Amino acid sequence: MFPRRRRFIPRSTARDRVLTEWRGINLAPLEKAASRSARSAGDILPKVLGGMRMDRRRAEAEIVKVWNSAMDPNVAAHAQPTGIRNGTLFVTVDSNVWLAEIVRYRRKEILDRLQHSFGSSTVQKISYRVG
Repeated sequence: MFPRRRRFIPRSTARDRVLTEWRGINLAPLEKAASRSARSAGDILPKVLGGMRMDRRRAEAEIVKVWNSAMDPNVAAHAQPTGIRNGTLFVTVDSNVWLAEIVRYRRKEILDRLQHSFGSSTVQKISYRVG
Protein backbone atom coordinates (compact mmCIF):
# COMPACT_ATOMS: atom_id res chain seq x y z
CA MET A 1 0.00 0.00 0.00
CA PHE A 2 0.91 3.57 -0.58
CA PRO A 3 1.77 5.65 2.43
CA ARG A 4 -0.92 8.10 3.43
CA ARG A 5 0.04 11.65 2.51
CA ARG A 6 -0.84 14.55 4.72
CA ARG A 7 -2.75 17.33 3.05
CA PHE A 8 -1.42 20.83 2.99
CA ILE A 9 -3.17 22.85 5.65
CA PRO A 10 -2.79 26.61 5.35
CA ARG A 11 -1.87 28.64 8.41
CA SER A 12 -4.83 28.91 10.67
CA THR A 13 -5.79 28.97 14.30
CA ALA A 14 -5.39 25.97 16.57
CA ARG A 15 -9.17 25.56 16.57
CA ASP A 16 -9.24 25.37 12.76
CA ARG A 17 -6.41 22.84 12.68
CA VAL A 18 -8.12 20.60 15.24
CA LEU A 19 -11.46 20.78 13.41
CA THR A 20 -9.78 20.06 10.09
CA GLU A 21 -7.97 17.05 11.53
CA TRP A 22 -11.13 15.74 13.22
CA ARG A 23 -13.36 16.22 10.15
CA GLY A 24 -10.79 15.04 7.68
CA ILE A 25 -11.53 18.03 5.49
CA ASN A 26 -10.89 21.74 5.71
CA LEU A 27 -14.21 23.58 5.85
CA ALA A 28 -12.73 26.94 6.85
CA PRO A 29 -13.36 28.61 3.43
CA LEU A 30 -16.98 27.43 3.46
CA GLU A 31 -17.49 28.59 7.03
CA LYS A 32 -15.97 31.96 6.20
CA ALA A 33 -18.28 32.35 3.20
CA ALA A 34 -21.31 31.36 5.28
CA SER A 35 -20.42 33.81 8.04
CA ARG A 36 -20.65 36.79 5.70
CA SER A 37 -23.93 38.49 6.20
CA ALA A 38 -26.35 38.42 3.31
CA ARG A 39 -27.63 41.76 2.04
CA SER A 40 -31.14 42.37 0.91
CA ALA A 41 -32.01 43.36 -2.64
CA GLY A 42 -33.19 46.71 -1.30
CA ASP A 43 -29.64 47.43 -0.13
CA ILE A 44 -27.99 46.40 -3.38
CA LEU A 45 -30.49 47.74 -5.94
CA PRO A 46 -29.82 51.49 -5.51
CA LYS A 47 -26.11 50.95 -6.16
CA VAL A 48 -26.79 48.82 -9.23
CA LEU A 49 -29.30 51.33 -10.63
CA GLY A 50 -26.91 54.16 -9.86
CA GLY A 51 -24.27 52.43 -11.92
CA MET A 52 -26.72 52.11 -14.79
CA ARG A 53 -27.74 55.77 -14.37
CA MET A 54 -31.41 54.83 -14.32
CA ASP A 55 -32.40 58.05 -12.57
CA ARG A 56 -30.91 60.06 -15.41
CA ARG A 57 -32.63 57.95 -18.06
CA ARG A 58 -35.94 58.24 -16.24
CA ALA A 59 -35.54 62.04 -16.13
CA GLU A 60 -34.81 62.09 -19.87
CA ALA A 61 -37.93 60.03 -20.59
CA GLU A 62 -39.99 62.39 -18.45
CA ILE A 63 -38.61 65.39 -20.33
CA VAL A 64 -39.59 63.82 -23.66
CA LYS A 65 -43.11 63.17 -22.35
CA VAL A 66 -43.52 66.75 -21.12
CA TRP A 67 -41.95 68.10 -24.32
CA ASN A 68 -44.50 66.31 -26.50
CA SER A 69 -47.46 67.44 -24.40
CA ALA A 70 -46.45 71.01 -23.47
CA MET A 71 -44.93 72.21 -26.72
CA ASP A 72 -46.65 73.49 -29.81
CA PRO A 73 -47.27 70.44 -32.09
CA ASN A 74 -45.32 72.13 -34.90
CA VAL A 75 -42.28 72.54 -32.68
CA ALA A 76 -42.59 69.00 -31.28
CA ALA A 77 -42.80 67.63 -34.85
CA HIS A 78 -39.47 69.23 -35.83
CA ALA A 79 -37.48 69.27 -32.58
CA GLN A 80 -36.95 66.57 -29.94
CA PRO A 81 -34.86 66.51 -26.76
CA THR A 82 -31.98 64.06 -26.99
CA GLY A 83 -30.40 64.32 -23.55
CA ILE A 84 -29.66 66.40 -20.49
CA ARG A 85 -26.36 66.99 -18.75
CA ASN A 86 -25.42 69.41 -15.99
CA GLY A 87 -28.61 71.43 -16.40
CA THR A 88 -28.30 71.76 -20.17
CA LEU A 89 -31.04 70.17 -22.28
CA PHE A 90 -29.86 69.10 -25.73
CA VAL A 91 -32.47 69.38 -28.46
CA THR A 92 -32.06 68.08 -32.01
CA VAL A 93 -33.89 70.03 -34.72
CA ASP A 94 -34.52 68.50 -38.15
CA SER A 95 -33.64 71.55 -40.30
CA ASN A 96 -31.87 74.89 -40.25
CA VAL A 97 -35.16 76.68 -40.93
CA TRP A 98 -36.76 75.29 -37.79
CA LEU A 99 -33.58 75.90 -35.82
CA ALA A 100 -33.74 79.58 -36.75
CA GLU A 101 -37.47 79.72 -35.93
CA ILE A 102 -37.00 78.20 -32.52
CA VAL A 103 -33.88 80.12 -31.58
CA ARG A 104 -35.22 83.50 -32.71
CA TYR A 105 -38.83 83.37 -31.61
CA ARG A 106 -39.54 80.47 -29.26
CA ARG A 107 -36.41 79.91 -27.18
CA LYS A 108 -37.62 81.81 -24.11
CA GLU A 109 -41.12 80.30 -24.25
CA ILE A 110 -39.75 76.74 -24.44
CA LEU A 111 -37.29 77.32 -21.58
CA ASP A 112 -40.01 78.87 -19.40
CA ARG A 113 -42.37 75.92 -19.96
CA LEU A 114 -39.71 73.36 -19.14
CA GLN A 115 -38.54 75.25 -16.06
CA HIS A 116 -42.15 75.51 -14.91
CA SER A 117 -42.54 71.74 -15.28
CA PHE A 118 -39.18 70.61 -13.84
CA GLY A 119 -37.80 73.55 -11.91
CA SER A 120 -35.04 75.93 -12.86
CA SER A 121 -32.29 73.73 -11.42
CA THR A 122 -33.08 70.75 -13.69
CA VAL A 123 -33.22 72.67 -16.99
CA GLN A 124 -31.02 75.76 -16.82
CA LYS A 125 -30.42 76.25 -20.53
CA ILE A 126 -31.16 74.60 -23.86
CA SER A 127 -28.64 73.77 -26.56
CA TYR A 128 -30.10 73.31 -30.06
CA ARG A 129 -28.40 71.51 -32.91
CA VAL A 130 -29.38 70.30 -36.36
CA GLY A 131 -29.37 66.56 -36.70
